[in-house]
Amino acid sequence: MKKLIAAAAAALMLAAPGAAVADAQVKVGVLTCSVEGGIGFIIGSSKDMECAFKRSGKKTEYYDGNIKKLGIDIGVTGQTEIVWVVFSGSSTKYGPGSLAGTYVGGSAEATIGVGLGGNWLIGGSKRGFALQPWSIQGQTGLNYSVAFSGLTLY
Repeated sequence: MKKLIAAAAAALMLAAPGAAVADAQVKVGVLTCSVEGGIGFIIGSSKDMECAFKRSGKKTEYYDGNIKKLGIDIGVTGQTEIVWVVFSGSSTKYGPGSLAGTYVGGSAEATIGVGLGGNWLIGGSKRGFALQPWSIQGQTGLNYSVAFSGLTLY
């Protein structure tokens, strides 16, 4: 948890120059993740996930991962689907396995039966990737969450 708190603080400091950084980024593909259902433990949660990364003209890459939240996370959710557009710095080299690494940022979601959410994360291999500032997320259950988030892909 200490690592997640430190990473979240670093993410907040990195968020300030976001507009200037966005201009220097290139869209490299789409990351789609299936997150296991689970229970929010009021001040946090941890859920495993399986992801597929699709780049134009390339074979689909598969990743396992884990998403952790620290903050308000109350309720129960079924399996969640999250879709991010993946950006890379124009000077960053990327290839198979490049998305592996740790991402930090924040998330918010609300669910009553069917719900939506958003996640903002940056990091990965040499901190050279950003996952679209607002992901598309669909889930079922009864849940409310506003938290710092940490995502690990391997």
